[in-house]
Amino acid sequence: MGNRRSKLIDQQFQERIMLAVTEVNGCAVCSYAHTKMALKQGMSREEIVSLLSGEDAFVKKEEAKAILFAQHFAESRGYPDQETFEIIRKEYGAQKARIILSAAQVIIVGNMYGLPFSALLSRKNGKPYEDSTIGFELGLLITGVLVAPVAFIHSSLLWILSNFLPDKGISESEA
Repeated sequence: MGNRRSKLIDQQFQERIMLAVTEVNGCAVCSYAHTKMALKQGMSREEIVSLLSGEDAFVKKEEAKAILFAQHFAESRGYPDQETFEIIRKEYGAQKARIILSAAQVIIVGNMYGLPFSALLSRKNGKPYEDSTIGFELGLLITGVLVAPVAFIHSSLLWILSNFLPDKGISESEA
């Protein structure tokens, strides 16, 4: 939300971060949705395919560290090392680093809902995911709906508190 006001990072940069995270997590629904958004923003098909394939052919030099951080964030399941985040903070500054982190966090949450939804859609089409069950898929989706209000309140409180507390870097509550 902060980036919507400050516009420190353009929409295509944010979309590249989200595509990089989605590539790591392999969420079909998220890949589809973010491909559509990226195309509307003017990104080329080739660039999108490259990002979703984990290639770096179209990664801009000035965005490379952020893209790599986003992939590390996804690979570490939302718990990147402090040292890695410090590199991002030094490269982009504290405000941009928080926006990069937020973009990665948002897509991780989207992937948490998108993956079981993708599996459920695939099951509906007669191609169930190999290591998944309908109970697991429905359970994750239902639990997600129940947990979402609590998560929203938690993140809102963190945002309010962050306006009054000094920036201490990335913490487990932010990751």
